[in-house]
Amino acid sequence: MCLIAFALNSQPGLGLLLAANRDEYFDRPTERLHRWSLPDGSEVLAGRDLREGGTWLGAAASGRVAMLTNVRSADMLAARRSRGELATRWLGTAFPDSDRFAESIDAEAYGGFNLVIGDLKEGHWCFLSNRDPVNPHVVQTTGLWRRPLAPGLYTLSNASLDTDWPKATLLRSALARALETADGPDENWLPGLLAALGDRTPVDTHALPRTGVPLPSEQALASPFVHMPDRGYGTRSSLVMRARHQGDQVELAMDEWHHDPHAPLTALPAWHATSRRRERLLLAG
Repeated sequence: MCLIAFALNSQPGLGLLLAANRDEYFDRPTERLHRWSLPDGSEVLAGRDLREGGTWLGAAASGRVAMLTNVRSADMLAARRSRGELATRWLGTAFPDSDRFAESIDAEAYGGFNLVIGDLKEGHWCFLSNRDPVNPHVVQTTGLWRRPLAPGLYTLSNASLDTDWPKATLLRSALARALETADGPDENWLPGLLAALGDRTPVDTHALPRTGVPLPSEQALASPFVHMPDRGYGTRSSLVMRARHQGDQVELAMDEWHHDPHAPLTALPAWHATSRRRERLLLAG
């Protein structure tokens, strides 16, 4: 997952509103958003990386949520362990709280990662990374960085939390507008988020991030929706998640849109019903 904007407890009764794009190689085997079980029996709603078995963004029936991005650098070195397992480990039952979970992480075993973990019932959220937030694109593990997250609006891409890349700023603005009506029963807040997630407007060269990759790659990766068919890479799916408190329960809704990498450029992204998958959870208080 390469672009996420999320709001935590920013409106009364609205515990989470999230919009995200997942960028990945087209040939990496993947299962779309669905219900599945972890080895410990925990039920989760998430997509699944079939190569390593982990996920990039998901929620558990327990109320836990995990969202993960990698950190871009010129030298993407092979790591001993897959980042996706960090998300599934949090969604399971092995760790009673975020402190115990963080203590279990061997920061040097993974490629550069950003991880946000939280609990919709408890309202506790935390950001974790194995890259220095000041210089995230330098491939040097300096231990695990931790930061508790207060209620508010955040963005996450392939640098650090709240790095003001153009695509992160664009999606953050769309999420801020969506928050004005997202606590209601209808979906009049949704089209603006989808428009931002599907934006392919080129970014001016002077505004591009400098992460160490070649300039043409920076340009291709700078828009919210990425489409690089010559490299077999791009935005594979988009997801919107909303958690609303209903009395002593939490209603969690996840909607994912699958993007056909072989569709004509003029047809991308497609938000029609056939590409949309819905999943719901009702969490007891």
